[in-house]
Amino acid sequence: MIPAPIPTDDRRRLQALREMLILDTPPEERFDRVVRFAADEFDMPIVLVSLVDEKRQWFKARIGMDVCETDRDISFCGHAIVQPQILVVEDALQDPRFHDNPQVTGAPNVRFYAGAPLQLPGGEIVGTLCMIDHQPRQLDAIDLAIFGSLRELVVGELVAPEVAG
Repeated sequence: MIPAPIPTDDRRRLQALREMLILDTPPEERFDRVVRFAADEFDMPIVLVSLVDEKRQWFKARIGMDVCETDRDISFCGHAIVQPQILVVEDALQDPRFHDNPQVTGAPNVRFYAGAPLQLPGGEIVGTLCMIDHQPRQLDAIDLAIFGSLRELVVGELVAPEVAG
């Protein structure tokens, strides 16, 4: 397993994440509806809004995972937050970064991963909208466009506080 590199702006990224006051908050429909849509649209067993903190990734919204967080050092999302482009791992068993990762060799048995980085207007990437399958998969250009649009919906919800009404 190749550990995820630490982003060069990690201190600023973590500060932006903490300033949002979203970590460890209860589930919210505005995020849950995006993960439900992605799970249905792409027929994915696991979809998450994952926020990458200093030592963990915490799931603001989740389908298909019982846990609400995992260690950052074994996270796929830790790799995805170092660049603004969507990270696609078609077969984790064939990828030297992940082939012996405990999330691949054991539960949740990740084979496919797609992580769309959640980049704030200031440039900080605070997490991902990610999809996971138990079998290898591919995404075509249309799939990537749809997934990217869903990511933008999540970012919009992160930067715009919920409006009560």
